[in-house]
Amino acid sequence: MTTEMILKELREKHSLTQEQLAERVLVTRQAVSRWETGETQPNTETLKLLSREYNVSINTLLGSPRTLFCQCCGMPLTDDGMISREPDGFFNEDYCKWCYADGRFAYLSMDALLDFLVTHMPNPEQLPEAELRTRLAEQLRTLKRWK
Repeated sequence: MTTEMILKELREKHSLTQEQLAERVLVTRQAVSRWETGETQPNTETLKLLSREYNVSINTLLGSPRTLFCQCCGMPLTDDGMISREPDGFFNEDYCKWCYADGRFAYLSMDALLDFLVTHMPNPEQLPEAELRTRLAEQLRTLKRWK
């Protein structure tokens, strides 16, 4: 679905007129109309306000143009309910809600995360724990949190 279709669908789902939405996100009714016709798109700050208003991620507002992965544990973030939030309620699309919540990381070190992963992740190859830890650590080092 395109961004303009998503924006219109969400507005209608929340039973808002273009004018009511415009007031809530501090723009004109004409701006909302232009978004819904695809003439323009909301700027970054307005996308944040729309995200909060509709309780969906910015990625969802834009039609999910990218696949999100937690930048701490690597888990795919396949729906907005998995995405973390900042203390102000805004989504933080870099992390899952299990690794980062209310402005704080659950795992303060890579070793702490590895301890959890080694005991909870499937190990179909039945690797010895030391080898599994090494492989997981190699993958984690590619993520923003551990670079």
